[in-house]
Amino acid sequence: MTSPVHSQGSRPATCPMRLVLVDDHQMVLHGLTAMLAHFDDAVAIVGTATSYDAALLVAAQTDPDIVLCDVRLAGASGIDLCQAISGLHPEIKVVLLTVYDDEHYLFQALRVGAAGYILKRVDAAELVAQLRRAREGEIVVDPALAGRVALSAARIHAGEVWPGAHLGLTHRESEVLALLVSGHSNKGVAAKLVVSEDTVKTHIRGLYRKLGVSDRSGAVSVALREGVFQ
Repeated sequence: MTSPVHSQGSRPATCPMRLVLVDDHQMVLHGLTAMLAHFDDAVAIVGTATSYDAALLVAAQTDPDIVLCDVRLAGASGIDLCQAISGLHPEIKVVLLTVYDDEHYLFQALRVGAAGYILKRVDAAELVAQLRRAREGEIVVDPALAGRVALSAARIHAGEVWPGAHLGLTHRESEVLALLVSGHSNKGVAAKLVVSEDTVKTHIRGLYRKLGVSDRSGAVSVALREGVFQ
């Protein structure tokens, strides 16, 4: 018979944070585990999972303080997982750790109760510091995104919302879509925005995903149908 775990409310704040790691790449889990091993006085990894279902099971069994998960999981999303854990175990904090430098994902995460959104470029010491703040009740946002989010909020408050914002598009994605509607090629968009074609392709993939389309004509159709651009 498994011994019952102690509830979070009964654990002193000085105890190491109980952490569950969730990522659909085993290599990432190994890397995070190795990175955080140097901070065993602050963090105790009590479980890992590579899927949505496994993460729910591990969270229920191990009573972590924080679940640290990627935004994208095989067959699901970290945002869905965050929503599920927040509903089933509101005492558990969920922090997203991701490569997606995207306000849209951040806003989605915060809407479903995430305690933080951190980019994978973070170093170990900073990650531990951010997790500690999340455990104490703060909402932690990667500094690389925080300034842009504040600017977006100020624009929305002032009524200065860019076309396509209501569809989840970032300001840059909106600019790219406008140029696609105008008939520009990827090379033409890159020249107009003074960025590389690879950067343009990344933005196009992002806006395709958010608009629920798979090609340029579909994106243009949605833009025109929704009245994003006239």
